[in-house]
Amino acid sequence: MLPFRSEIRNSPSHPTIKIFLSDETLVPRIKKHLDHFSDIELTEIRESHGQNREVENITIYLKDHVDIDKMKSSIDSSLWWYFEEDLVDE
Repeated sequence: MLPFRSEIRNSPSHPTIKIFLSDETLVPRIKKHLDHFSDIELTEIRESHGQNREVENITIYLKDHVDIDKMKSSIDSSLWWYFEEDLVDE
C-alpha cells in the first residue's frame, strides 16, 4: 500500500489538492510539513466523505496564480522524499 495519494479537485471557487494518507496518525505531521511551502495559502485537515476513503484528508489551498499541476508535482516529490527519509530512520 502506498503511503499517500494526492488528487487535484477542480472547484469553481478555488481548486484544491487533497492528500490522503494510508496512516492517519501521520496527518498532523504531514500537515506541518506542507505548511512550509511558500505557494500554499492554507492547509486544513478535513473529514473525508465517500466509500473506501480514508477518514481524514489534508486539503491544500494555493495562493492565487500558482500552477496547480506544478504544485501537485512538487508536493508529491516532497512527500516521497519525506516517506523515504522516514523509512530510513526506522
